[in-house]
Amino acid sequence: MRPELAVVSFICTVLVLIPLPWHWRSRNIPTLSFIFWLTVVNIPRGINAIIWAGNTKDHAPVWCDITTKLEMGANWGFCSTAVAMCRYLAHVSSPHHRIEKAPEKRRRVMFEIFMCAVLPLISMALHYVVQGNRYYILEDFGCMASIYPTVVSLLIINVPPLLFALITLVYSGIALRWFIQRRAQFEAALQSNNSGLTRSRYLRLVALSAIMMMMATAMTAFVLISNIESGGAAPWPTWEIVHADWYRIDQIAKDLVPGSFWVRQLMIWYLVPVTSVNFFAFFGFGKEARDEYARYYNFVKTKIFRIKSNPQPTLPIS
Repeated sequence: MRPELAVVSFICTVLVLIPLPWHWRSRNIPTLSFIFWLTVVNIPRGINAIIWAGNTKDHAPVWCDITTKLEMGANWGFCSTAVAMCRYLAHVSSPHHRIEKAPEKRRRVMFEIFMCAVLPLISMALHYVVQGNRYYILEDFGCMASIYPTVVSLLIINVPPLLFALITLVYSGIALRWFIQRRAQFEAALQSNNSGLTRSRYLRLVALSAIMMMMATAMTAFVLISNIESGGAAPWPTWEIVHADWYRIDQIAKDLVPGSFWVRQLMIWYLVPVTSVNFFAFFGFGKEARDEYARYYNFVKTKIFRIKSNPQPTLPIS
């Protein structure tokens, strides 16, 4: 049993949701998308770790159908969201950028919705193409998506996130380049084009995206190479062969597979908690976060404990 999996998942859920109020007020679609995808992965993982602690019984079939599809959506969603975020940051920091008019803003919002929501939905649908059976149940980890190992599964599951991560790194480099070139007047430039960003928030968004995508690039490349080495680049057989036993549910206990499999599984699993902690580290200690904490403190003090705030003393005017 691994009780720490549930504890880590639920702690990360709380950390990710703490910055939600001020990001909701700013209506930043990519940042809200990060929060959404991190939450819909962390919560089911925590529940899975409780249900399947030390067992592989098929306790919740419909739950597994839903959560494995959400995992597939998040597989693209993290990286495609980062593309939308860094593209916008590179755009607003450019010396050629001007205040967005209504049609331009509408196009940007449509692009962000496509990258943050539509593409992950497409990935969920495409997963069925390479879904050899209904799902796996791994001891202690719970439901896992089934992927039939062929070159088509590499192209659908592994390659797109890697491409999105590389595109994000390019946009991050462009955004940092504009910042370095214009650092003297950067704050004024951000305010002049009504971006709603401060210099501090801008740098945190760029840094978060770059760090996340460097981790995602390394992990995706590792999984891609591992799959190829283990025969995952086999030619596509036929649709009938891939889906011949689709209703099968594989139950994998610890003593049935080598220890290296579980080490790799744990490495991949911890990528989301590490990303969640990074997200909170970048957005849980900024000025807007401290202001929000002060509002919460004042609300609890005055509304719940009925403690009146003492007015600040003023000096007499002579």
